[in-house]
Parts: sequence; structure tokens; C-alpha cells
Amino acid sequence: MLKLGKLPARKDSVTFKLKNYLASPRLSTTPPESVLRPDFYPEAWEMLGNDNYGDCVWAGAGHETMLWNNEAKKTVSFTDANVLNAYSAVTGFNPNDPNSDQGTDMQQAASYRFKTGLIDKDGNRHKVAAYLALDVADVEQLKRAVYLFSAVGIGIEFPDSAMDQFNAGKPWTVKSGSNVEGGHYVPVVGYDKNYVYVVTWGKVQKMTWGFFKKYNDESIVYLSDDMLTEGQSIIGLDVATLQADLKAI
Repeated sequence: MLKLGKLPARKDSVTFKLKNYLASPRLSTTPPESVLRPDFYPEAWEMLGNDNYGDCVWAGAGHETMLWNNEAKKTVSFTDANVLNAYSAVTGFNPNDPNSDQGTDMQQAASYRFKTGLIDKDGNRHKVAAYLALDVADVEQLKRAVYLFSAVGIGIEFPDSAMDQFNAGKPWTVKSGSNVEGGHYVPVVGYDKNYVYVVTWGKVQKMTWGFFKKYNDESIVYLSDDMLTEGQSIIGLDVATLQADLKAI
């Protein structure tokens, strides 16, 4: 049985806002109509424990890290145990105690990724350099963040119809009469005029923009050194300089 696991959104729990940061000339570019980068997808996304436990926030963190490293021509992978250890460190989750499997707050996970980081299967630790909140109502902000930073972690209020659609291999669309089952975290890894492309439960899943607008309740973008080749991202961003800009806000 596939699991959810994102705790309810807490308004303004992430202090830094991407909308303030976008004033930087380096980030003022208009995003293209479509951003799809399947060449950077790993050979297998893997479940990372989210088929058995409510660790979607941590599985998503692993998937984001895998993508960033692939962009930089490095291969990084995670085991279920790697991801579940981070889940345990932040929430007290114990795989032997079902009552401890209560999900994760996105801000607390982002803080852990900044201060401590995830450990991959080879024992290497992966931190994020910074993280910023997006305005969930601003579609253009999401597009710009995906274009600039390759992945955006979004939280959605997950309707029961979406599980049926996923199991049937169909895009997530708004279906009247659906009931929200809980919160779910998915990394956005691309978009086009019709769909937002996310990773969940070991594969890429499409959702309509209407679904995104209705159910997205929090979004975080991360600055990661993992995405860099010779100090720059695939579109030429220098994360060290961006960090300096961030500190000046």
C-alpha cells in the first residue's frame, strides 16, 4: 500500500521567500514555456520506503538529490534505510512502532537538510545550501524556480481520486466529490503548458495545472551544491554568489 506523510502546512514557517530573492538580476529571467529534462533522471527513482511508510518528504529529498547529482554528471543513490534514518532523526519514527509513523513537517525537514543533510548509500552526506518558500498561488514563480533550480518540493492535500488515477497510470486531475486523505510531498521536476511533472512512488507522475492550483498548500525550493559542474548549474548559476545575495536580503 502506498503511503502519504506530509504534515499540515504551517503558514510562514519558512522565513526566506523566493519572491524577494527574484529581484536579483541573476534570477530575473523569464522561464520558458516548457522545462523537461528527462536526460537527468536516474535509471530508477526507487520507492525509498514510501510504499510502506509515510516518509514521502524524505523520499522526495532523496529523489531531488539524485536529480541534482545527475545534472552534474555524478551518480548518487539512496537505500530505504538511508531515507528512513533521516525520518527517524527528525520525527522519532521507529519502523517497529506503527504509531510513530506520523509524517514530517516540510520546514523541519528542510532545516535538517540544511544543517545535517542526507547520507547516501556510499556514506556521503548531502546538505542544501539554503531553502526558500514559494507563494503557492503564483504559477510563474513555480516555473521560474523549476527552471533555475531543477526541482521544487511541493506539498499537496492529497485527494482519494488521485490514488486511483496513479494506480491506473493516469494524470492527476481534479475530480468533483473527492475527499482529501492527507498530505503528500512530491518534487516538481518539470512542466509544460498542460502538466506539472512530479516524482512520487518511484516514477514520474503528471498533474494538471488545475490540480496543482487546487491542492498545492506549500512549496520550497532549495539551493544545492550538488547540481554544480565547475561551480555552475546547467543554466550557468553560481550557487556561492546566490548564497551571498541571499544573505544580503
